Amino acid sequence: MDLTNKVAIVTGGGQGIGEGICKVLAENGSTVIVTDLNSNSAKNVEKIINSLNGKAISYVLDVTKNKESLTISQKVFDQFGKIDILVNNAGIVAAPNWENNQKLTEEDWDLTYNVNLRGLAKVTESIIPYMKDAKYGKIINIASVAGRIGGTFHPPYSSTKAGVINYTQSMSAILAKFNINVNAICPGHVWTGLAHRTSMNQKVSEGEKNSSLRDVFDNNIKTWVPLKREQKPQDIGYLATFLASDYSKNITGQAINIDGGIYMN
Repeated sequence: MDLTNKVAIVTGGGQGIGEGICKVLAENGSTVIVTDLNSNSAKNVEKIINSLNGKAISYVLDVTKNKESLTISQKVFDQFGKIDILVNNAGIVAAPNWENNQKLTEEDWDLTYNVNLRGLAKVTESIIPYMKDAKYGKIINIASVAGRIGGTFHPPYSSTKAGVINYTQSMSAILAKFNINVNAICPGHVWTGLAHRTSMNQKVSEGEKNSSLRDVFDNNIKTWVPLKREQKPQDIGYLATFLASDYSKNITGQAINIDGGIYMN
């Protein structure tokens, strides 16, 4: 998949799934704009990509702040004259210290919604004008298998990810006439910082005192995943790269699972 001369903005690109996406996009020729709330994490990914002869630039971005999204979008366009790809990956599971709590708080709802759904929309809205003018664009939203079906997992997170899937479908219909593809990826179990937090919460709620966080995570893989293996950040990156390429020109409005077979469409 050749993304040479393509310019991609990735939110939450400084770690976990976002880092995997940035690396695979860069490996396939794209210039990657790594954005993250954590400046050190974003710069580290930038350095790694550039050290491997890729092309990357990093910016600090709080997706809840509309002005920051608008500023970065303008900077990228001014430098490169276009924005071809947007990967909305930034997301949280809940407010700080959620993993040690047994009750949801108002902050859990507000912060998760503002980052996962409204923040994603703000970044998208800042990019759309450039893609409309170019009559070309690839928007890839990172949702989750948790947004597929109701369950016992954290309701604020799951409901926002369900919203991401619906938002993806709505925007794909709106933007189709501008030759802009909008799709979502629904990852399953990926060992990231988010997985650390969810494993901690599960350990606390189920009283698994003698299990490590990795043990909790691995047990979930054995219990719920038909293929019996976890997903890696680069697995998400491979699909994101395909959806960012012209091989996917007739794919839009889709939410594609990478979950080892947990949910089957």
